[in-house]
Amino acid sequence: MKVSELVNSDKVTISFEVFPPKADSDYESVEKASFGVAELNPDYMSVTYGAGGSTSKNTVKLAQSIQEKYNVATITHLTCVGATKESIREALTKIKNAGIENILALRGDKPRDFQGGPFTDYHYASELVRDIKEFGDFCIGGACYPEGHPDSPNIKEDIKNIRKKVDEGCEFLTTQMFFDNSIFYRYMYQLREAGITVPVIPGIMPITRAAQVKNAVNLSGCNMPERFMSIVDRFGDNPEAMQQAGIIYATDQIIDLIANGVNHIHVYSMNKPDVAKGIKENLAKIRG
Repeated sequence: MKVSELVNSDKVTISFEVFPPKADSDYESVEKASFGVAELNPDYMSVTYGAGGSTSKNTVKLAQSIQEKYNVATITHLTCVGATKESIREALTKIKNAGIENILALRGDKPRDFQGGPFTDYHYASELVRDIKEFGDFCIGGACYPEGHPDSPNIKEDIKNIRKKVDEGCEFLTTQMFFDNSIFYRYMYQLREAGITVPVIPGIMPITRAAQVKNAVNLSGCNMPERFMSIVDRFGDNPEAMQQAGIIYATDQIIDLIANGVNHIHVYSMNKPDVAKGIKENLAKIRG
């Protein structure tokens, strides 16, 4: 199933994200955790792609296994930094042969061991979107940043680049994590004002360990509200309490989004079936 069919409907959907192992020796444990998320029967799942395609083989393998074993639609991430047009065509062929219909097109981060300049045949995700569109019948998603892309000089310039992705064939957008819904609502106004009308799926990250706060800020530069930091200060030293509080905070964000007419939610649950389960159970009656 194509994700565009889901996100263009009025149905409330919940999707989860998992990541493949970097080492083949870790595949079995990662697969088990990912299957634990798939057993919850989300509307779809996304599988990430390591820097420079470092997990490409296992990304496709894991996504294919989830679809075949649990009949859950998957979307594979695909990055273009450091890639050649030939390597992208090879990746697209593998994805298509695996029966995967959905791709999240990303510029991606430069791998640590990358030699030479930061880019090869691609400079922007919009260029990747164009080549995916020309290759075949994929549903293409893209990323967007409610607080601005870290490499963009300002939010207006960032939105111009997002418009390029949409113009090239990007059918929906998934946001980077945010912890204050007012930021998302303001961002939606800016996107619509810029003529970007494709579905925008908010990405929610349940912070279940205090150490994740620093990582989240370093990754996306996102704002951490005082209300959330108070939770971390109070419960950060108690792992069980912090996990419960993190799940509740994320659930509260999701409930507010749904109440305000945002029907499609993506959860960065990663390889944590218990976190995904907690959120899904909290929303059981709300989703209907």
